[in-house]
Amino acid sequence: MASSKHKFKYGVHPGVLMAQSSLEKLKEKTGKTIQQWAGIVTKEGPSSDRERHAWLISAHGFGRSYATWIADWAGGRGQENCDGKSYLVAAEGYVDDMFAGPKAHLREIFEAIMRETYSLGKEVKACPCKTIVPIYRNHVFAEIKPTTRTRIDLGFALKDTPLAGRLIDTGGFEKKDRISRRIPISSIEEFDDEAKDWLRRAYKMDG
Repeated sequence: MASSKHKFKYGVHPGVLMAQSSLEKLKEKTGKTIQQWAGIVTKEGPSSDRERHAWLISAHGFGRSYATWIADWAGGRGQENCDGKSYLVAAEGYVDDMFAGPKAHLREIFEAIMRETYSLGKEVKACPCKTIVPIYRNHVFAEIKPTTRTRIDLGFALKDTPLAGRLIDTGGFEKKDRISRRIPISSIEEFDDEAKDWLRRAYKMDG
């Protein structure tokens, strides 16, 4: 039931903060805000997203990131990718969608992990994406992913920590990804002392 869902306070994703910071400088650089540029695209630019993106680069000298943000804004979407307030509204929906339908029963596990994660320190923040919920201290130190209809993978930034217990190698260390180890969790009972201990270790390693 929707009424049983706990509403957690999420943080703005670092990628959104970076985009927002860049767009705050847009008027200083060009004399126009993103809303004004979106209006120009709508009135003077091509109709398709791909053509708009290319037109902003070729006709106005924008880099790829700026062209993407402006083209998306002109198309009436993408605000959640470059505006903190819009992102936080979208983040609630990302989580609801992740744990909808056949994955709804996994939400109990997700909420237990979130409560434990937030208990680690005041600087901890969760920044939901569409398919995962990365957890930050200074960097990503954990990741919650409803991988299948029956399982959440709780990932950890543990570098090349030797495997032990239920810990599984993600292959991330070799690929220079932060999430290098994970534990599969299929029931609330499996979010046990071992899983919580690895979560604490990952948090401390990011201190």
